[in-house]
Amino acid sequence: MTMRPIVRFGDPVLVTPTTPVTRFDQHTEALVRDLLETVEAPGRAGLAATQIGVGLRVFSYNVEDRIGYVINPEIAELSEEVQDGEEGCLSVPRLWYPTRRAERAVVTGVDLRNEPVTVEGTGLMARCLQHETDHLDGMVYVERLDPDTRKRAMRDIRRSDWFMPASPDAPPAPVGLRLPSAFGGAG
Repeated sequence: MTMRPIVRFGDPVLVTPTTPVTRFDQHTEALVRDLLETVEAPGRAGLAATQIGVGLRVFSYNVEDRIGYVINPEIAELSEEVQDGEEGCLSVPRLWYPTRRAERAVVTGVDLRNEPVTVEGTGLMARCLQHETDHLDGMVYVERLDPDTRKRAMRDIRRSDWFMPASPDAPPAPVGLRLPSAFGGAG
């Protein structure tokens, strides 16, 4: 079993949109296997390839006894009905914030044989599908928080024992550098 380490908030791979999978070979099979094995750990509902440092458009899910994966997922449908609830992320460990999502979501993509697949769900499954697709689009869920909650989340992240800010000896950022929106910049 290959349990891959989880990339933490602050790593650029988490805010970089992914590349669609175009080769359906043993490397893609290995990636899917690693995603499935890593998401099987207790307390995990979904895992995007970016969260294990891979910039390809693939995620796995493990929600209510439904375990699977989608390659090249796209949101096909979101309900107008919404759900409000606490959301967390493996890349933002031990921090949960109220996040509004559609109550029902449909994702389309392909499997390892490049055959079409559709995954749909309500409640937690809908939240998972939206959350993981966001990761593949280069968005961490804290970007979806209301402004006040987002400020609190960013403060909590900076104060967490897992967040590694830049070293005081690091050279200053270039003038005019724009931070990704996940870090409070304009994107």
